[in-house]
Amino acid sequence: MATEWSDLRVFLTLAREGNLAAAARRLGVSHPTVARRIKALEQAVGAQLFDRLPNGFALTAAGEQLVGDAEVMERAADSIGRRSAGLSEAAQQSVGTVRLSAGEALTAFIARRLPLLRAGRQCIEFELAASHMLANLSRREADLLIREQVPDLAGIVTRKLGRVAHAVYASRDVALRDSSPQALKQQTWIGFDEDHDYMPGQSWTRALLDGARPKIRVNNWLVLQETVRAGSGLAVLPCYMGDAEPELRRVGGVLSEVWTDQWLLVHEDLRALPRVRSAMDGLIELFHAERATLEGRAGARMAKVA
Repeated sequence: MATEWSDLRVFLTLAREGNLAAAARRLGVSHPTVARRIKALEQAVGAQLFDRLPNGFALTAAGEQLVGDAEVMERAADSIGRRSAGLSEAAQQSVGTVRLSAGEALTAFIARRLPLLRAGRQCIEFELAASHMLANLSRREADLLIREQVPDLAGIVTRKLGRVAHAVYASRDVALRDSSPQALKQQTWIGFDEDHDYMPGQSWTRALLDGARPKIRVNNWLVLQETVRAGSGLAVLPCYMGDAEPELRRVGGVLSEVWTDQWLLVHEDLRALPRVRSAMDGLIELFHAERATLEGRAGARMAKVA
């Protein structure tokens, strides 16, 4: 039996996605192409690999057996791809593209400071991807990740960039009688929806509200900031977001119990690549220079209390 890795890659993608449309989107090809490659693979191995069901594709027993071997080939192909990224002449210099993935709030923070990050690195092309999802460094879905937790993944090298403080913010037009916990309970609060209840500050808000959920809920930090800016209510925001917005005012001080560490993640096969190493150095320098801002010590506009 002779099979090509490209066919097995299509097979694995369909096994993971479960339907032709999703697999085609993931692979960047058409539905007929996926179906044709799967049929060719089944003919090559002499067995049916999927049951065609009304709601998608399900692996047969033969397909289940093939998955393990295909995943071994996938890991080998990914490793070759990462290692070969550093073999070309251009790769030995700080030139090329570096893909950076971070949450939407931190991506916006970095985007506003790109001139500082790119100083002396104009030969590097930066791609910024805002996402909550953990991009796969092994498959080079990103070269660098910034996350609040360190995943338990083999081959990942981490570096702590800094700590982010949080505080309560309100629109400058919102009148507050006082900022005591009892008075704050009477305010309209904005927070994250149930799927994003793990976000920083949500447990603190629920505790303040005696377990009640905020009256307004979103799924994105930037939308949360805009909702507060519109005067719809109060919310916990990272200090680098709230303090930078002239339409917002901090209510009280930094919340000592709400903070997040920011970690820089890179695959061990890529960290010595000159352009990746240079981008890492730039991020470390940027976070060091902005430490006071990240920790909420750069000066905040405080809400007036009547």
